[in-house]
Amino acid sequence: MNYKKIQQILKEKPKTWLVTGCAGFIGSNLVETLLTLNQKVLGLDNFATGHQYNLDHIEKSVSKEQWENFSFTKGDISDYETCINATKGVDVVLNQAALGSVPRSIDNPVISNNSNVTGFLNMLTAAKENGVKRFVYASSSSVYGDSEELPKVESRTGNLLSPYAVTKYVNELYMGVFYKCYGFESIGLRYFNVFGKRQDPNGAYAAVMPKWISQMLNGEDVYINGDGETSRDFTYIDNVVQANIMAGTTTNTEAFAKAYNTAAGGRETLNNLFNAIATGLKEKLPELEVQEPIYRDFRAGDIRHSNANIDQAKELLGYEPTHNLEEGLKESLEWYINDIKGNK
Repeated sequence: MNYKKIQQILKEKPKTWLVTGCAGFIGSNLVETLLTLNQKVLGLDNFATGHQYNLDHIEKSVSKEQWENFSFTKGDISDYETCINATKGVDVVLNQAALGSVPRSIDNPVISNNSNVTGFLNMLTAAKENGVKRFVYASSSSVYGDSEELPKVESRTGNLLSPYAVTKYVNELYMGVFYKCYGFESIGLRYFNVFGKRQDPNGAYAAVMPKWISQMLNGEDVYINGDGETSRDFTYIDNVVQANIMAGTTTNTEAFAKAYNTAAGGRETLNNLFNAIATGLKEKLPELEVQEPIYRDFRAGDIRHSNANIDQAKELLGYEPTHNLEEGLKESLEWYINDIKGNK
């Protein structure tokens, strides 16, 4: 069943969804889409990396009636009682709450583990105890570690390179065990370099795409880690939203207890990405001057190349990416220009 058909079914028969990390980049986009589909949405966030203004953006973008279907709780998934209370009466959990970033986990592995492992297990257990029908969660392409195989296939991973990668791999192990022990339906999504509107460009651990866009718009220096030939499968946020909804609604029993590459299935170098962003901005803002990038050392824990095989997600979840890098970048640039320039 395709995405458009699923959206129509959801509008006719709404579900109750819990989105953890709802004030973050991916979580807020999930909330927004679900509300536009007239779903009832519960949100949970501790604002460690999420922001109230993301929720404010959603309120402005949906109708009054749709916004009334959203209820928010400030809380932390590392607290089990919070998870128990949040999962009551929920049909589907979309667990996005986590401390992202490979460098952050290297700097502080304990706090990453507390959120990404203890918090994850709290949510998984609470969802099971409260009879949640489906549990979908954010895994990561970092689980491929030092594997040099391209494109990446779910069944073959390498040696892990960071505490963050360990936490996400542990999530996948728990998913499998909970299915074997309890028959609990969960699905993992291995995100590949997600980008798009509302992704935070600020902070020491900001992702490359929003950081570069913001720096170029503000006339600041742009740094490239390594020689710029590192490549990534950049994945637009709409593709990730679709994967979550398809995973949350699939009736294919073969799909459960598996992790899926969630990507566009392409690959682009950082050098080419820099040029694409600079060109796209100059097309919209001819007066903008963009300096040449400054190269510096490779970043610890980073893999050299990343490219996903998305056949399993297509076959078992019905996932079909709607945006490639070029299409997603065009929409992202429009959003950031309006947001950054509009706030000056």
